[in-house]
Order: sequence, then structure tokens, then C-alpha cells
Amino acid sequence: MIAIHHISDHRVVAIIEIVSPGNKNSEGALAAFVRKAREFLAAGIHVLIVDLFPPAVRDPQGIHPAVWGEDEADPFRFDPAKPLTCASYTGGPGPYAFVEPFAVGDRLIDMPLCLTIEEYVPIPLEPTYQAAFADVPDFWQEVLTESQAT
Repeated sequence: MIAIHHISDHRVVAIIEIVSPGNKNSEGALAAFVRKAREFLAAGIHVLIVDLFPPAVRDPQGIHPAVWGEDEADPFRFDPAKPLTCASYTGGPGPYAFVEPFAVGDRLIDMPLCLTIEEYVPIPLEPTYQAAFADVPDFWQEVLTESQAT
């Protein structure tokens, strides 16, 4: 988790959470992750979640419905062809969600990280991923590339 603090009073205004396999490996772990995300949102803290792992038995529709809860007005519909999720949420009363499903091999879009209800900064996920991947040792780059092809 990355926390973004306000410069004047150092309070947390936003967080970036990259879902790990451990966040989904048990019912308790997923419940703790969801509870933490909801607590941030209820406290008015904006949240960006990047889930690079496909849904499992504990989150069959992906991470967004688990965090957002049941909401008939939510336009999000899970697409098995795009099972991975980036979701940006505004915290506080009347939360809002911007959800971007994607698949392995898709280019990641810049995701908004809200700093206030009306202001956000774009988070460059694809260039960040490419820069990180460039520093992965060649052996592991080959392993990862081969596993994507199968």
C-alpha cells in the first residue's frame, strides 16, 4: 500500500493498493482486505485498487463487487474476457467508482487517483509496469513472457 498525505496536516488523503495473492488466499484475508478498503472510503480516504490476479472462488466477479458491495445502480458488469480490474474510488459520503476491467496482454490505462472529490492525478500504470519489468532479470522475464503465451 502507498499512502498519499496532505502537505499541510499530513493526514492520509488517498491510498494505492496493489492486490497480492495473499489478499485472496482465504476467506479471512479477502474479508480483511475488503474491510480495510471500506474503512478508508468511509473515512473519506480515496482508494485506487489494482488487481492483477484473476477472480477466484472468494471473489468470482473480481475485486470491485467485493469492495463496492451489492448496488443495482452500479453499471459494472463482470466480463470473463477481461477478468482483471483497476478501480478508483472517491471516499466519503456518496462514494463514486471508476472501474476499468482488463485482460493479460492489454495495455494498462492511466488510472485516476482522487485527491479530493473534484481533483485527481493520473497514475501511469503501463509505463510504471514497463519500467519495473525492464529491471526484472532476463531469466524471469523469459519465464513470465512464456507463461503469458500459454
